[in-house]
Amino acid sequence: MKHQAKEDVIRLAIRDCGLAEYRQVLELQQRLQEQRRAGLIGDIVLVVEHPPVITLGAHKSSNKLLACPEELARRGIDLVEIRRGGGTTAHNFGQLVFYPILNLQGLGLDINAYVRTLEQIGIELLAGLGVASNCKKGFPGLWVNERKIASVGVRVSRFVTCHGMAINIQNDLSIFECMVPCGLDGVAMTSVQKETGRTYDMKEIKEPLAVLLHRHLGGAAAHDTRMVES
Repeated sequence: MKHQAKEDVIRLAIRDCGLAEYRQVLELQQRLQEQRRAGLIGDIVLVVEHPPVITLGAHKSSNKLLACPEELARRGIDLVEIRRGGGTTAHNFGQLVFYPILNLQGLGLDINAYVRTLEQIGIELLAGLGVASNCKKGFPGLWVNERKIASVGVRVSRFVTCHGMAINIQNDLSIFECMVPCGLDGVAMTSVQKETGRTYDMKEIKEPLAVLLHRHLGGAAAHDTRMVES
């Protein structure tokens, strides 16, 4: 029994990266994905907030900017092209982002079931904050009626995931005016703060997120607030 308990503890690790540049965390994800594929580490989830950044996904037709790179730079918004599903998305302060580095075979999930699992984690987290959200078939992410509150974009290489989910908690939504979110024309973005009128302690939101991650994606493990060593 003691041996089994030890296996449960190391099955899923969570690291709070705090506030970190997107490029820095992207490089960290890539290193961890390689290590996970090689069996050098177990499943891990990075939790982070990013300074303002717009990312361009692998679906070129879904990458739609409404501001030129020079204007983005003037506004202090980084622009990064990455290899993940989906189109243009944005991150900034007050948005909760989590990046699972998981072996889907070990979890018995295919990519569609995995995306649905991420969405379910988001639905339950938002419900705990007083916001009812739902999925839309064919449109990954979460919605509050017709307003989008969370985005999902993942990449899987040899059964190991990277990238993940971004949930708007209390971020400045004006960043989305510089782009067409996920290439979906006419989409209105929202946040938990906009829906409830409340301000949140991001650290307190990370605790229920950790519980949900363990429940849906791993065994019982301690929430570790240290950034993963390189």
